[in-house]
Amino acid sequence: MYTLTVDQKRYSCLENESVLDVLVRENVNLSYACKKGTCHSCLVRSIDIKPPKPAQAGLKNTLINQNYFLACQCYPLQDMHIKLPNQSEFYRMGTVTVNTLLNRNTMLLVIAFEDAFEFNAGQFVNLQRSDGLTRSYSIANVPQESNQLEFHIRRLPGGKFSSWLHDEIRIGDSIAVSEPRGHCFYLPERREQGLLLVGTGTGLAPLAGILTDALRHGHAGPIHLFHGSRHFEDLYRIDEMQQLAAQHANFHYMPCLSGNPVPDGFSAGRVNDVALSHFSDLKDWRIFLCGHPEMVNQMKKMTFLKGASMADIYTDAFIVSST
Repeated sequence: MYTLTVDQKRYSCLENESVLDVLVRENVNLSYACKKGTCHSCLVRSIDIKPPKPAQAGLKNTLINQNYFLACQCYPLQDMHIKLPNQSEFYRMGTVTVNTLLNRNTMLLVIAFEDAFEFNAGQFVNLQRSDGLTRSYSIANVPQESNQLEFHIRRLPGGKFSSWLHDEIRIGDSIAVSEPRGHCFYLPERREQGLLLVGTGTGLAPLAGILTDALRHGHAGPIHLFHGSRHFEDLYRIDEMQQLAAQHANFHYMPCLSGNPVPDGFSAGRVNDVALSHFSDLKDWRIFLCGHPEMVNQMKKMTFLKGASMADIYTDAFIVSST
């Protein structure tokens, strides 16, 4: 008999009981449906140990890397400390060290911490104002000794949180930051595999982190980054990406504009259409899609139809909010 700890409460797991069996028996609130490991509704996370391999069958590698598992398929081999998806997030305080504009409506925000902040490049966190107002933003940098997180914050028309960051936040101010979330990040495996990165607007933020992480780990396969917007003034870090492309023979960068005018060196058209036109077969490629939900959903479908495995398609669709 083993002990399952959930939110500081302990439950006994009897022989031949799954984690889901225990949670249902103890009336712990957790979504589930098929009980066969197909629907992934009962996805939870082990805080302290690696889950049994059968409990992670069919999950993306990035989820496996973070010790996520399916409660219905997990028959514990030892005591486990489990976090449910609906448990309250842990927040820690950080200090603003940089707030400057990247373009006419996108802000570079850097938050520093006294202690190490562990994350994977490409994940996101929730930022929370003192009154409780909360928004999710992707991390744009890779883990580093300076214990900093970098964000690209676009000002949304009428957006309460983004306007507050643009107009009122100052260097030295404190802000609450949640633990990192999401599985759209790079893992240093299959280094000969092609990587396709497609993003709109501030979708460049997580893609920049993923790109830097891949290059830092010596990824040898081709890496293609397509970054799009309607107007030239809404793109950013063009020079930096072009310099990286000049430094790394396997990295290719294409800025895309769906509006007019389109300067030399830019591709005309929607970023998803431009990206897809460059590839007839995406079998064995790893795909990262970040930005507007419509683009992400279309690209997810189209890259799959061009041969990419669903297990190799990682997405981070932004939540479009007017407030």
